[in-house]
Amino acid sequence: MSVTTHAPVVEGWFAADPEPHLIGARCPTCGTYVFPPRATDCPNPACESAVLEPVVLSRRGTLWSYTENRYAPPPPYIAAEPFEPYSLAAVELAAEGIIVLGQVAAGVTAAELKVGMPMQLEIGNLNDGPAIYVWAPATSSADEQAVSP
Repeated sequence: MSVTTHAPVVEGWFAADPEPHLIGARCPTCGTYVFPPRATDCPNPACESAVLEPVVLSRRGTLWSYTENRYAPPPPYIAAEPFEPYSLAAVELAAEGIIVLGQVAAGVTAAELKVGMPMQLEIGNLNDGPAIYVWAPATSSADEQAVSP
């Protein structure tokens, strides 16, 4: 995948070094993971922890669901000209037990996606602008574990 390096569209949600990865948060009390990251308030209703710690999330998962967007967003959102349809994927990170939504890599159509297929995180660009994380069909089936930063 050819990507021009730009600043991330949202700082602190993902990084590219040493490999593309999402940055989430984990409750030190109950182990619940969240994405996007935040520093407070565990989302587990059975946990009273007010603290979440940053954590590197798995970069591979399983395609849980997907859809294809075939129309340009209305103003004030800026779409590429000419507009090209793109897919969105919900990917389940098995190690963390969460589902992360993201755009599918450019050039991958909805017709190429199948629920249950392995996916991996990559870095792309939004309309040749800011860097974003994207999901792409995995190049291998090796499982990766979450690693703390």
